Amino acid sequence: MDRADLIVVGAGAAGLYSALCAAREGAKVSLVSARPLAETASYWAQGGLAAALAPDDSPELHLEDTIAAGRGIVRTSAARILTEEAAARFRDLERIGVRFDADRHGNLALGLEGGHSRRRVAHAGGSETGRRILRELSAAVAAHQNIDVLESRRATALRIHDDRVIGIDDLTARAVILATGGAAALWSRTTNPPGSFGSGLLLAHAAGAPLADLEFVQFHPTAVTGVPGREGFLATEALRGEGATLHDHTGERFVDELKPRDHVARAIRHKMDETNQPHVHLDMRGVDPGRFPNIVEALRAAGLDPMTELVPVSPAAHYVMGGVVADLHGRTLVNGLYAVGETACTGLHGANRLASNSLSECFVFGGRAAAAGLDEPAPTAAGTTLPVDVTPPTRATRDAVWHGAGLERDEAGLRHLLDTELHPLARLVAASALARQESRGAHLRCDFSDIDRGLDGYHSIVTAGGMDVMHEAWD
Repeated sequence: MDRADLIVVGAGAAGLYSALCAAREGAKVSLVSARPLAETASYWAQGGLAAALAPDDSPELHLEDTIAAGRGIVRTSAARILTEEAAARFRDLERIGVRFDADRHGNLALGLEGGHSRRRVAHAGGSETGRRILRELSAAVAAHQNIDVLESRRATALRIHDDRVIGIDDLTARAVILATGGAAALWSRTTNPPGSFGSGLLLAHAAGAPLADLEFVQFHPTAVTGVPGREGFLATEALRGEGATLHDHTGERFVDELKPRDHVARAIRHKMDETNQPHVHLDMRGVDPGRFPNIVEALRAAGLDPMTELVPVSPAAHYVMGGVVADLHGRTLVNGLYAVGETACTGLHGANRLASNSLSECFVFGGRAAAAGLDEPAPTAAGTTLPVDVTPPTRATRDAVWHGAGLERDEAGLRHLLDTELHPLARLVAASALARQESRGAHLRCDFSDIDRGLDGYHSIVTAGGMDVMHEAWD
């Protein structure tokens, strides 16, 4: 058996930062990654890091915007921690070597994105933020003598002793942090890479950890469609913050582009249905191409020049607000098991994530989980393994989830998905969406179109061993 102080599963922003924080405290860390470093979903993140960094901003204003976007079920304690600690994590990234964008006077250039009342989104290389941050974090992790990087390896079993998780496969440690990303690739049309299908959620749930809020799935409004080789490629909403506009097939604008994502995504969907068109158009011809070099280059390589042509876009599954139930230090309800980033559900995002809060979440809660995990007791035995089936979904499953639990849902489609689909996470999504008989944030039930105020503050909980969903209020 190989022993470490901490095992981190996943090498996206949350996993890399958690590993680095623990290693800087002198801990021995094993970092397990299914893909080589800097090839995770975080690498493709085009948004930025949201933090109250401007003179006219404050953590309290950031908190207010986060709560407003979450449509009545944001866990205020989690949101307060994020908004109060995000600026410190930003400065730590600068110390690690991330260079954030500045204006011509050398001042930090902050972007405006949907749902934010102030310019508070820091970018690195414009829309290359994920790439730039992961490059620096990956380099720091690879160079750190306390971190053992295990690439091209997927966790397929948890190691258990006395009802405590003490490792994975043939590795043991004080604690295991799951930072495996989200589950948006469970839908056939998605902005996420194929590996983001919820493997960490499956691992945690098999060990007895509850999952929460799986019905809240954010569909990004402006994913490229109909461009060969770029299907699902994300056209970040920062483009709209810098002046890009949305138009129907006649050229008419039809939505306030800076509304929160769920509002814009639904407006696009309704316009597509109304006009019987497969997409709408994003006009970014007036945007400075230097702010978004990877988008411009990628589209030009695919044969479309966004500086002279309109870009066809439509919604795609982008971010699952739900995940493994975790407290404000990343602890799950299974001793020794932690979850951070998109794998976790702390209640921070509520029913609809505020743009660019997710990258901040990776660093704020990743650092907290690393510190808490090192306080766990060292394992005293090898324990036994709990194998978990983490097989990726088939194309048929992904199509079924897209049609049954897409941007708009109803009982018939969700019931069919629950009754016919074999993939456990697809069924849990259906069960969660069936149980929430209202429309709120990123969850739209055509048969329950109003918000049920009796569910304000309540989260959908799925415990291990079944499909029963209960609603629970969180402090």
